[in-house]
Amino acid sequence: MRAAEAIRAHAAAAPGGIEATHLDVMDYVTSGFRKMYTEFYLKLVNKAPALWGYLYQASNDARPDSTMQQLRRGLERLNTRALMQAIEDARPDAIVCTHFLPAEILARAIRKRGFTCPVWVQVTDFDLHRMWVHENMAGYFAGNEEVAYRMRRCGIAPERIHVTGIPIMPAFGQVPDRAACAREFGLDPDTTTFLLMGGGAGLGSLETVAERLLSLDGTFQLIVLAGKNAKALAALKLLEARYPGRLLAQGFTNHVERLMACADLVITKPGGLTSSECLAMGLPMIVNSPIPGQEERNADYLLEQGVALKAVDGPTLEYRIAHLLAHPGQLAAMGERARALGRPHAAGDVLAQVLGQPA
Repeated sequence: MRAAEAIRAHAAAAPGGIEATHLDVMDYVTSGFRKMYTEFYLKLVNKAPALWGYLYQASNDARPDSTMQQLRRGLERLNTRALMQAIEDARPDAIVCTHFLPAEILARAIRKRGFTCPVWVQVTDFDLHRMWVHENMAGYFAGNEEVAYRMRRCGIAPERIHVTGIPIMPAFGQVPDRAACAREFGLDPDTTTFLLMGGGAGLGSLETVAERLLSLDGTFQLIVLAGKNAKALAALKLLEARYPGRLLAQGFTNHVERLMACADLVITKPGGLTSSECLAMGLPMIVNSPIPGQEERNADYLLEQGVALKAVDGPTLEYRIAHLLAHPGQLAAMGERARALGRPHAAGDVLAQVLGQPA
């Protein structure tokens, strides 16, 4: 959803009167399907991540004409009729899918119903699952060269593949001034600063992770982003009072790029969008407990590129942070590699390709 919003935001800011509308697929499916689709995924990744990893790989390996895949596609068609109607009512000149579900539905509409609007597909991870791959798409956008290569191996014509990166909001395209942002949040711009954006399996709650890190030796500041978790934010605020000048607890914000501008490293789950935002800001990462499947593949890519380290539990995270504090040159080198790898203008490049303009 964030990738689609990024493309819409770039379109709104572009000259020439480009009108872009973001349709969230889940707003146009039956309530039962929506509940099953979202709750099933969340329960699996939280309670049985290994099972999710198995299903991710099994669905990737399954033949398109297998009974499982035919049943899945049939269930989707029955529950997404309102989506096709909304698309037809909008009468678009082009469509960019940032999720595999609408791409699959539209591929069938092109094949069976003569749907003629060009459909483009933006893969939003540094991995390629077969459910993204369909015939008759106008083009594909890949996050990196490896994904583009795998697209070609899946039979997509090379001329239809464009390596753009993963779309992120325009705010990440110009890194804010660190000193100004630090003053805004009461931080010291000259002190090493870590941004914690999520706990997770193996690490524990945000406040637990924060307290463990703050107990380490060394001079550093810690920003913890609790999002919409009011309970976690309240606990972090109590902890903030115990560590004045060292901990900054923040709730939900629409300007995370300003917090990122204060940081030297981000501790986060390796989602495709979050990872792309960090790279655009030149921020290395410590990726924590990636979910088997797409997050694990994203983590593999970041580790291979030398822009991330991995922490599977609390002691490992403590070790990584202590090591980087003792070796600031390594942290700086990781940041330089992250900046070189970032594609802050991916959304604009996608738009230019769809509109047939020079990128």
